Amino acid sequence: MPTTPPPPPLPELDELQRLIVQGGSWLQSRVVCEVDLGTERLPVWLLTLGNPAPGLPAFGVFGGVHGLERIGAEVALAYLRSLVMRLRWDETLHRQLEQMRIVLMPLVNPGGLRLGTRANPQGVDLMRNAPVDSDEAGPWLVGGHRIGPGLPWYRGPLGAPMQPEAQALCDAVRAELLPRAFSLVVDCHSGFGLHDRLWFPFAHTARPMPQLAALHALGELMDQSLPHHPYILEPQSRQYRAHGDLWDHLVLAAPHEHVLLPLTLEMGSWLWVKKNPRQLFSRLGLFNPLIGHRQQRVLRRHVAWLDFASRAAASPARWLPQGAERARHHEAALTRWYRSAARAG
Repeated sequence: MPTTPPPPPLPELDELQRLIVQGGSWLQSRVVCEVDLGTERLPVWLLTLGNPAPGLPAFGVFGGVHGLERIGAEVALAYLRSLVMRLRWDETLHRQLEQMRIVLMPLVNPGGLRLGTRANPQGVDLMRNAPVDSDEAGPWLVGGHRIGPGLPWYRGPLGAPMQPEAQALCDAVRAELLPRAFSLVVDCHSGFGLHDRLWFPFAHTARPMPQLAALHALGELMDQSLPHHPYILEPQSRQYRAHGDLWDHLVLAAPHEHVLLPLTLEMGSWLWVKKNPRQLFSRLGLFNPLIGHRQQRVLRRHVAWLDFASRAAASPARWLPQGAERARHHEAALTRWYRSAARAG
């Protein structure tokens, strides 16, 4: 009688659960939903550390929303690993955590990671699953569709609740980040391109998002503090429009008086393919570095930038623009990202 083959290993989940143990009492963790694969149930973990006082700023790191883009989960895990190891000796980190909250969900879509698919096990692309419709047609299929789960970028059935993984992410943001006066979030992905990009909402419209001045000030802070950084900061709508973006949905739900700055880190996977063209023949190779030393280089680069971002999140009062400076940044942002795009069009 044939036996069912064992499921493929999921080293990212094993690593996450080891880090939870190693984090000890410094790290609070809970399972916010489970993904049923029939033969097993995979947990979606939410981790928090630092000061829970609601008046303090927060920094969020999310990864693994698209299971095919394993490097996104690996970058989020590498940042968590750095925190856990530094908690043993780094007094500066402990002082930083007295002033802020850190929220992590490194494996949002463990079922997709297990199956090696962009979508979750139900065939739904979690980043097309929110109840937000684009104000114009995006790229066919890529912008999200309701044809069926057999095609990529499927949004899910019209009128259905969000998928459990997407709902868990939104619930975590609503509970841990939206009530705070300031939150900075990084969602780690990989995608086609020769450059690492930091996308910010909106994806569903070319209209500027709220808190545009704060985003421009953050970009200026990054340029001044990390003058040789490789990142292109831009609204996602400059590249393409999409339905159902989770971060669009959450920005629209944020209190008007609070600052929520979500950034999607889109690591440029063409760099890895360019250096190793054989990766073109591997589905994973299109989205992930497959050679060990390149993966380590990617992790070093982005973990260092995440540390910068966490420090910016810990001290927003020192760089968030107010009054005339806010007006200056807003005008500069419109010129940089929206008027220039209109002229190019």
